[in-house]
Amino acid sequence: MPDSTTASHLLVQHMHSASLLIDPAADRILQANPACCELLGWPMHALLAQRASRLWAHDLGALVTFTEEVQARGHAWRDSLGLLSQDGERREVEISGSHLQHDGVALLGLLIQERRRLDALRGLAEAERYQRRGLLEWQGVERIFRQFERQNQLILGAAGEGIYGVNRNGETTFVNPAAERILGWRAEDLIGHSIHQLIHHHHPDGSAYDGHTCPIYAAFNDGEVHQVADEVFWNKDGKPIPVEYTSTPLRDDGELVGAVVVFRDISERLETERRLRQALSEVQQLKQRLELENAYLQEEIRGEYAQHDLVGRSAAMQQVIHQIELVAPTGANVLISGESGTGKELIARAIHDNSGRSRRPLIRVNCAAVPRELFESEFFGHIRGAFTGALNDRVGRFELADGGTLFLDEVGEIPLELQSKLLRVLQEQQLERVGDTRTRQVDVRVIAATNRDLRQEVRAGRFREDLYFRLNVFPIESAPLRQRTDDIALLAQHFLGRVCRQLNRPEPSLRLADIQRLQAYSWPGNIRELENLIERAVIISPGTRLRLDLPSDAPAEPLTPIAREQEARILTQGEQRRQMRDNLIAALSACAGRISGKDGAARLLELKPTTLRSRLESFAIDPRDYRPQPRRSRANQTPR
Repeated sequence: MPDSTTASHLLVQHMHSASLLIDPAADRILQANPACCELLGWPMHALLAQRASRLWAHDLGALVTFTEEVQARGHAWRDSLGLLSQDGERREVEISGSHLQHDGVALLGLLIQERRRLDALRGLAEAERYQRRGLLEWQGVERIFRQFERQNQLILGAAGEGIYGVNRNGETTFVNPAAERILGWRAEDLIGHSIHQLIHHHHPDGSAYDGHTCPIYAAFNDGEVHQVADEVFWNKDGKPIPVEYTSTPLRDDGELVGAVVVFRDISERLETERRLRQALSEVQQLKQRLELENAYLQEEIRGEYAQHDLVGRSAAMQQVIHQIELVAPTGANVLISGESGTGKELIARAIHDNSGRSRRPLIRVNCAAVPRELFESEFFGHIRGAFTGALNDRVGRFELADGGTLFLDEVGEIPLELQSKLLRVLQEQQLERVGDTRTRQVDVRVIAATNRDLRQEVRAGRFREDLYFRLNVFPIESAPLRQRTDDIALLAQHFLGRVCRQLNRPEPSLRLADIQRLQAYSWPGNIRELENLIERAVIISPGTRLRLDLPSDAPAEPLTPIAREQEARILTQGEQRRQMRDNLIAALSACAGRISGKDGAARLLELKPTTLRSRLESFAIDPRDYRPQPRRSRANQTPR
């Protein structure tokens, strides 16, 4: 009979379960049976030559804890201390440990069983139990479980959101197809591994994400449902995926065993929200711009220069119209010079209306009315807090005129130190608001006007020469009214009709004598003065007779005997006919060739239209010769 030591050795060597005898203090493997060598893929001599800690290099902390538990309690069991094989692959095992003493040395005896084999044996045992209870019952139970499994798989597969499960150790237990598609990982790559380390390891800013603070892990620690609306998972390619997720704890017989995580990719939603915010910002900016344009246009309508047709057919006006037709379709800058009140702004409006920019506004800046300290803000705008009193962002006139035309009235009044900034914007079509660092691109055509001689201002050092040349690409001279006497009758009739409509009064007659008096006046205030004079005349004229209050009018002196003799001189028949012919021509000129109607020459001469036509035929006068030429474009709507 063999002794007990030999029997024990034979038992260990022929066991189907792997066994190890370890000296934990010396970190040595003292004994191993063939089953252990087969499990780990090591030859016996090579296995005994390894340090014991080599087999648990992946989890030394857990090995130390397990060893201390065995030494304290005499025995312990674990199913999470997997062993490393010779090829470095982890073997999932269940380990039973016992505390042994030999020659005063504390040893650790391990009985190791492969989990996969145990699961198979348990399955066989379970099947045998079912079989003992009857084949039909076993088949029924199997069918029910298969149905449950199939239904669960169908539900998981049909779900549009990603779904995965984790156990208490943070290891993945299942992954549905949507999660595979979103994350780029296959289920077999994730199951059994720490999913946090694979997809949830960093914050959106790139900083490490500690698992202890992860709401997913918290769900199976505190038993609460955790919802997170703004985090990222990392796909297999290392790219962040913005997600929102819910981590729900799982319980088995009241014990927390893990969690189910349901998540969805919110990249498209975030992009939609970003575009919506951008669109709302653009709408807000456009609204602000339209409000400014509307306020500006309302101001212009209430102002002195409303939209009026350009009136006149003198040679000077025809020259201006020709220049407007030439330059309007281009994008060239225009410099309009002339005395105050000659209609420079309306020339600018005619250029704008006949250009490709007519769909955008013509923005006017009266440079003489802008305080020196506010020039930059007025021209280029400012941001909130740029200076004291800047409570909100403000769009400057250049941005307001983007795509349209900027009219700089009285451009010679711009301070010299600010002219360089204006020149830079004209050259580069770029600007920065006051207090801002962002460069903004604009597309603005500039029309400038001045009543100064800018060349003289340049020579005097009060105006930059380079700015003058930048503005004076296409010069237009607005002639004073004293050089446009042929237009005075048309302008006076135009203003008379407009003022009477505004005051809701009957339109009085404008007689030939009135026109001659107007033409004889020098008009230092130009067209503006003529308009004001006509308005004053309508106000002080109670009836149908217009009373002109010209500044040069003086009380009539008594006629001398010689004057009375000249006044009483008898005219010859020829002189009478010439005088009548001149009178008819003057009336036709004043009425632009019209005979009948309230603006016709017949009313001016206090004749019937038929009588006037007869007289015109007798003098061979054709009214069409005194009508304005047909206008070829809107540019023929000229300044007053």
